[in-house]
Order: sequence, then C-alpha cells, then structure tokens
Amino acid sequence: MQERIKAILLREPSDEIIKAEGWVRTKRDSKNVCFLEINDGSSLKGLQVVVDKDSFNNNEVLDKITTGSSVICEGKIVASLGGNQKVEMQLSSLTLVGECPVDYPLQKKRHTIEFLREIAHLRPRTNLLGAVTRVRNTLAYAVHSFFQENGFIYVNTPLITCSDAEGAGETFQVTTLDLDKVPLTKEGSVDYSKDFFGKKASLTVSGQLEGETYAMAMKNIYTFGPTFRAENSNTTKHLAEFWMVEPEMAFCSLDGDMEIAESFLKYIFSKCLEKNPEDMEFFDNFVLKGNIETLRHVIETPFAHMTYTDAIKVLEKENDHFDFPVHWGSDIQTEHEKFLTEKVCKSPVIVTDYPKEIKAFYMKLNEDGKTVRGMDVLVPRIGEIIGGSERESDLNILLSRINELGLNPEDYWWYLDLRKYGSVPHSGFGLGFERAVQYVTGVQNIRDVIPYPRYVKSADF
Repeated sequence: MQERIKAILLREPSDEIIKAEGWVRTKRDSKNVCFLEINDGSSLKGLQVVVDKDSFNNNEVLDKITTGSSVICEGKIVASLGGNQKVEMQLSSLTLVGECPVDYPLQKKRHTIEFLREIAHLRPRTNLLGAVTRVRNTLAYAVHSFFQENGFIYVNTPLITCSDAEGAGETFQVTTLDLDKVPLTKEGSVDYSKDFFGKKASLTVSGQLEGETYAMAMKNIYTFGPTFRAENSNTTKHLAEFWMVEPEMAFCSLDGDMEIAESFLKYIFSKCLEKNPEDMEFFDNFVLKGNIETLRHVIETPFAHMTYTDAIKVLEKENDHFDFPVHWGSDIQTEHEKFLTEKVCKSPVIVTDYPKEIKAFYMKLNEDGKTVRGMDVLVPRIGEIIGGSERESDLNILLSRINELGLNPEDYWWYLDLRKYGSVPHSGFGLGFERAVQYVTGVQNIRDVIPYPRYVKSADF
C-alpha cells in the first residue's frame, strides 16, 4: 500500500526515491523554483515539494498545475530549509493526474463554515473538515475498541421498524404506497395492509429495543449505527439523521450502567488526545480555546453523582438567573446542565432518578412510584452527552407503563416477551455520536461534524 504523507513527514532525509500522491493545496512559483504543497488527508500538514525548474524538464505540466489538481510526485526526502517543516521532497518526477480549473471553490483564503456546507462534497479538503474527519474516525474506532476489549458483542439492529422506541411519534415513515392513490379502509383511514410490510413502518429512532433482545441472549452487546428523528429543529445540536452508540447489559443495575458510561467516555476522549495530537492542537488554537484542557479534566476527574430531586433543589435557588426556571417535574435544560457541571460540581455529573412523566416507558420504576432509574451524563460546556437507564424487567409494570402512555401493547409483544421468558435486571445507554464529535473538536454546529448533514429542508448531496 502506498505510503501516506503523514508517514513521509516523519522520514529522515535519504537518497531513496519515494512516491507521494495527493491534491495540491498551494502553489508558489518563481523564475527558478516552484513550491507545491500536497495533501492526501492523512494529516493537517501537507508535504512541501520543491521543483528546481532548471533541472526539471517538463515545465508544460508544471504550468497546468493549480490549486486542487491531483498529482503524483516522486523524489528524495531532504532536510527543509524553511522553518515550517522538518523535511521536504526534492522533485525528480511529476505526474498530473487530474487538472483543476480556476473556478475551484477552495482557493487559498479563509472560507465561512456556512459556505463550506454548500460544497459539502469538497469541504473535506479543508483543514477544519479534514481534522474533524480524522477525529471522527478515531472516535469511531475507539467506540469499537472499548466494547470489544470489554467483552461486548457488536449487533446490527434494523433501520426499518414498526415500533417507536421513544414513543414520541417523530419518525420518518417508510412506504411503497402510491401517494397519489393511497388505498383506504372502509373507515377512510390508510389501508396499510396494502403496504410493503403489511403495516405502518418507519425509520428507526433507536436500536435499543432490538438491542435488548440480544442482551437477553449474549449478556453484553452494543449497536452503532444511523438513527432518524423527524424533529422540526433548526438548532446547532439537532440532525434528522445521526449515529447512535447503544450498549445493553444483562444482569446490570443502574450502578453498573453509570460505571460503564463513565469509563467509556474517558476511554474514547483519551484516544483522541493520544492518536490525533496535531488535530486536537488545531481545534484548541483555531476553534475553541481550552478544549484540550476541558477534555483532560473530564478524563482525569471522577464524575459526581446527584439525584434529579437534589439537582432541582440546587437549581431552584438560581431560578432568577435562568431563562427557563425549574421546578420538580420539569425537564432540565442545557443551561441547568451547564450550571451543575461548571458551577456546582466543577466536574462531569451523572443525574439519576427522574420523574417518570418526563422519561421513556421502558425505564425501571423506582419503589416510590414517581421516579425511574434513569440517568443523564452531563459534561462541562455542553451538558448532556449520554442518556441511559436500568430497563423495566417486570412484565406487569412494563405493560402498565405502555398503556399509561397510550402506546399499543401489540406493537411491543416481542419486547414484552423478554420479561416473560427469563427476565433479568438489565441496563443500557445511548450516546449521540455526532454530539461526541462536537464535544471533542469544539465545533459549534453539529452540521459540521457529519459528512452530509440531514436537517429540515436539506437533504442535498
């Protein structure tokens, strides 16, 4: 396999002729010498290629090379005379693979992040998106590494489902019905028996329920795949299509769930600092000052623990300073989460035991009958990064909760069977992968940490 530029930059000078492939970031030309910087996406820095025009016998090709052109360069690695790089290539052979016309959008100037979203097919060639892509890759690998090293089994859950895991109804419908001639029942409603699956189907909002079925056989499993929410949200934190990491553990209480969640976050954040030091320094210098320090604080500090009730008592004292005053029974907003982590605990915080009315039907009911064994992991700067719970393992209580929330038990018959055939205490959590990428990089808008963002009125590319 061809050596990447990241590895070439670590070479010592030698007389060996090597090859470098990539795209031209910049071209600086003078009468006798031409400097090309080429990049192949493996590192933030590119390789400087020095062309001695007196000895190079193909200036016609050199004249055709512009920013954005793809090239193959061959030459010796020599010590650089400039201060920006340790080594550079002394060119002996140059092949222009793909020409690039002058209307190439990514010229040598600073582009706005909004403009880059309009050219999402080209934006990975920029420093920012290149660094985001490399860190996203490291995070994804770290997710798998953490669970594989701890004995979890990777399970692929379906993207098309007939049950809504959250009970919220904000799903994208999947149908093959002719929308110009929708078949109707005698009562005038849509006749889904004529549809592909014979019933109403949608894209999944979570792989959790199906994941639980495998946890009931394999003990510890995790899913990592795309999920979909049809929320009409134009915010910096919401997407219609995003990736979720969802482990499920059998024979596991809420205490075990919290322990694994804390270890998991510290592991994946550590890997980014370890594997991507150049990119992390770039984010710290140009995207969010103090980002590395914040990550190290999360990695090195034991997470605090607080019940929802205690958190509300603390927050109510500050209600005059909040945009959204709180009371027992209200949801905790981002401003409250940041206050708890940054002002009260000065560390990550795990809040537990929420009112049942503001949490999903599958969370285990506490003995007080009012709260559930749910948890949210809050981190400084953004607030919630993980949500999880111990799952309800009692068949009758789970059935009661489904009915209480107006859901159809028939849609969950297979899920209810788990509580009928060898039920055990079990727990799990979900991490929105793009939120994690946002946190690690400091990038403000979630649309800039996924290759092709999907949101309201936008499904381009």
